Amino acid sequence: MKISLQKSTFDRTDLFREAGFEVKQASAKNHDEMIDLLKDADGAQVGTYPLTSREVLKACPKLKVLSRMGVGVDSIDHDAATEMGILVCNVPGVNASEVADHAMALLLALTRKVVESVNSTRKGLWSENPKLTNEYRLGVERIAGHTVGILGFGNIGRAFATRIRGFGPANIIAYDPYVPQFVADLYGVRMVEFQELLAKVDYLSIHCSSTAETRHLINSDSLMMMKKTVMIVNTSRGPVIDETALTDALKNERVRAAALDVTEIEPVDSNNPLLGLPNCMVTPHSAGFSPTFLHECPIRQAENIIRVLNGQAPHSLTNPEVIKTIAVMRSSDPGRWHDIPDFSTALAL
Repeated sequence: MKISLQKSTFDRTDLFREAGFEVKQASAKNHDEMIDLLKDADGAQVGTYPLTSREVLKACPKLKVLSRMGVGVDSIDHDAATEMGILVCNVPGVNASEVADHAMALLLALTRKVVESVNSTRKGLWSENPKLTNEYRLGVERIAGHTVGILGFGNIGRAFATRIRGFGPANIIAYDPYVPQFVADLYGVRMVEFQELLAKVDYLSIHCSSTAETRHLINSDSLMMMKKTVMIVNTSRGPVIDETALTDALKNERVRAAALDVTEIEPVDSNNPLLGLPNCMVTPHSAGFSPTFLHECPIRQAENIIRVLNGQAPHSLTNPEVIKTIAVMRSSDPGRWHDIPDFSTALAL
């Protein structure tokens, strides 16, 4: 069987070869190159770009499993994959620590004015203009005693909660319609409705997936519901925030400050107005990275594919509905699943 990989320095092709698979690697920088890479594959390891669209999947009659790096799988057409009997896998939790650390770092940079202070000191303003330095000193604030909100309470939201607790906030609240209160109790967090979250937070950290449900969840209306002093951190996905609305809110002081690791279009355009705002900082979608992540992620990506093609459950399945599709296919015309051992519908813990 054949495995195709969007080429990366960190690919573990050795794991596939040890398992007896033929491996093909290529950069695949556009739609046509993606099809050329995947068209004969039984399993594939893909990244964020280009999109693994319905058109791409239709051109891959043998494809059975896709494995994406990290947590997000918004670059893959889930509906098409499910209809065609293709499993979509990710590696949840593999970089939860890194993203939570980065979110914490961005929030501290905002509250302590770290970037402004460093830049002013480098320019010699500490000695030349002590009054300006005092402005930075008087502008900082502490997290203790304030209300911290978490939008999305999965692995990363929970990791962020464990970090923020050490800074002594008065309250930690979260909104996630799929997480019950008894889970949040383990982290000292109170689950609230979306409107209450918006109205009460002093600091908001966003950790939800990019879906049709979350697209522009933070928009002009939701921003108007927040305190003017709110600070927003987003290390999840760019489309969760309406950038036009956020830009206006930051310019008009409807939002005090924002720190973003993700943008609606990536890489961010150098002319994006957010980059010119003094109360906004943007990092280049780097939150999830570390040497540990770059070592562990490709191993688990490879294991997802190897397990499925050997009749075992993957680490994670993001389109569980596909199990029904595959069952129907096996009972009539197995198609792409011909000669592939069946696997348990219960995912490995």
